[in-house]
Amino acid sequence: MFKITALVHVMAMPVLMGIFVIAALNIPGFNDSRGILLAAAAGFVVAIPVSWFVGSRIWRARRA
Repeated sequence: MFKITALVHVMAMPVLMGIFVIAALNIPGFNDSRGILLAAAAGFVVAIPVSWFVGSRIWRARRA
């Protein structure tokens, strides 16, 4: 299951990081370099449970 989760993470991570960075750029006062880096780091962290959830669902569907 780890391989599937890692592959999903590689795909989900840049999507979520991009969403968080775009949101940070639209928030006044948060669009400096620190805010952008914080938003990218938050996207990376949020991608971990998302990829675990999606990976486990794929694993279960594959075994059924």
